[in-house]
Amino acid sequence: MAGLRLEGLRITRAGVPLVALEAEIAPGEVLSVMGPSGSGKSTLLSAIMGTLAPSFAMTGLVWLDGCEITRQPPEARRVGILYQEELLFPHLSVGGNLAFGLPRAVRGRAARAARVAAALAEVGLAGFADRDPATLSGGQKARVALMRMLLAEPLALLLDEPFSRLDAGLRAQVREMVFARARARGLPVLLVTHDAADAAAAGGCVVELG
Repeated sequence: MAGLRLEGLRITRAGVPLVALEAEIAPGEVLSVMGPSGSGKSTLLSAIMGTLAPSFAMTGLVWLDGCEITRQPPEARRVGILYQEELLFPHLSVGGNLAFGLPRAVRGRAARAARVAAALAEVGLAGFADRDPATLSGGQKARVALMRMLLAEPLALLLDEPFSRLDAGLRAQVREMVFARARARGLPVLLVTHDAADAAAAGGCVVELG
């Protein structure tokens, strides 16, 4: 079954219930999870990524495109994530950052450079491969982070309030760019946010924690 499915997902800490969620996200659709700080939004993403801290306990299953990934290591899950900060590598060029996301199956310097160039062109950054990430604007950094994640060919996308640090005008632009590319690639998207405008822009269902 295509998409991301959370089957009876329950997360506790020291025996205290924190998150309980049953959800199905079809390819190209967005599920928004809202709640105040401390309600378990980021913990939910960690459970899906496979990076849940040992202080938490989880039951239930995580399915992606018909495969159960609950116990797979994070690097095998093919789940992409965008955070509040772009987390670009400062010691790599823009092109180097993008190349880092490429699968190992893409071999040869020319082939990898072509993928990077195409990704930059897709988001209006053609010719930026040799730029230092420190010279980019906030919107440009957000676009590079998005394409680095997409070049890794994920099967699902998690959004950990990636728009919260952008000003209002840029926020709307980056938000639409992210959702449009997720739809074009048929990726199920889970957005966690405390901002109702982000959830409204995403469309789809909204779940409130806490």
